[in-house]
Amino acid sequence: MTFQESETLELKEIVVEDIKKEIIAFANSAGGTLYVGVADNGRVVGVDNPDTVTQQISNMVRDSIKPDVTMFIRYDIKVVDGKQIVAVEIQRGTERPYYLAKKGLRPEGVYVRQGTSSVPATTTAIRRMIKDTDGDSFEAMRSLEQNLTFQATTKEFEARNIAFEAPQMKTLGVLNTDGIYTNLGLLLSEQCTHTVKAAVFEGTDQSIFRDRQEFTGSLLQQMNEVYEYIDRRNQVRSTFDKLRRIDTRDYPEVAIREALLNSLVHRDYSFSASTLISVYDDRIEFTSIGGLPAGVSLNDIMIGLSVCRNPKLANVFYRLELIEAYGTGMKKIMGAYENSDKKPVIEATDNAFKIVLPNLNEGNSSSTMAGADNEAEQLVLEFIQKNGSITRKEAEAAVDMKQTAAGRLLSKMIQKNLIVQTGQGKNTKYKLP
Repeated sequence: MTFQESETLELKEIVVEDIKKEIIAFANSAGGTLYVGVADNGRVVGVDNPDTVTQQISNMVRDSIKPDVTMFIRYDIKVVDGKQIVAVEIQRGTERPYYLAKKGLRPEGVYVRQGTSSVPATTTAIRRMIKDTDGDSFEAMRSLEQNLTFQATTKEFEARNIAFEAPQMKTLGVLNTDGIYTNLGLLLSEQCTHTVKAAVFEGTDQSIFRDRQEFTGSLLQQMNEVYEYIDRRNQVRSTFDKLRRIDTRDYPEVAIREALLNSLVHRDYSFSASTLISVYDDRIEFTSIGGLPAGVSLNDIMIGLSVCRNPKLANVFYRLELIEAYGTGMKKIMGAYENSDKKPVIEATDNAFKIVLPNLNEGNSSSTMAGADNEAEQLVLEFIQKNGSITRKEAEAAVDMKQTAAGRLLSKMIQKNLIVQTGQGKNTKYKLP
């Protein structure tokens, strides 16, 4: 019998650590046979105790390779030239990629067969193997990152007295049946690679940034931090019905909540682009990656049809009482504006979904905050609402401006009929018209 290394045949004189790498490469490729007791040049040297060799390799496979590949390996003891050798036959596995447990689903842990060598797989090849074996469901695919932590998610579960241990993780789909973290686990972990980018613009276009921030970490952490970011900019404006003051926020809180949850739960996470939230003077836009699921129209969504792209992620949010089981989100958004002439706008393309919430107070001439073009003017108006009037010195402190700049600001606001001046000299004050 002649031995020569090839794409499906590997030779080893003795049991060494590299054997694990060779077995992984065969299981991830087209299968092959590993002979122990044969030198690289094909010379048969034999092994003293083939049963011990078989046990050694079996232990290495069981303890060091994930997922379980033992069912695709068969051991056989052969006698060649009067010497005993061990033949390890490895079939192509059905749960590729197989990898070294200590290294994880990274190129240094995943090997494939290339000619007569076993080489690290590329990240692209690893992703392709995962897709081929796990299917197209992004949530259920094995995460390339396995060193995951769940502080934020655990905190959310604990706040609702819900357990979040290994059994619950498997039930939810955070862990698969082999105890390997899925992409759902990645989304809920601090190591989540997807982000939300939020920006506040001056005016109604993207010419001037007022503020911008990128939110990272677990999707649940992003959810809380993004909501707080928007809520701080959701101004309260006041109108008066005779002696009764009526306070109205720029955006209904329920509409912001539902739009934010929609952008997190229903986006397509197989793309790496960030979810975008843009705050303008007259609107907020929530833009998420991924159009409507195949066969679903915008009209279907608007009447309450619930077709979820990420059912496992949606189930986690449902367990945490953040969303309801059926497609009520759009109805809630539209319902929040039912008493207004302004209505939300929903747009969908092949690759994106956008929810536009109009500012209820923008352009409302009866509002005391209407016409404020920037944050400084809004701060002055808010001070007057709380205190009845404002002096120049108080304006300097309120908007953090020097005397001359504060004076120009107040003069400009008088010209815009946002405020009126009363008194003279030291008694000069500014009030609402």
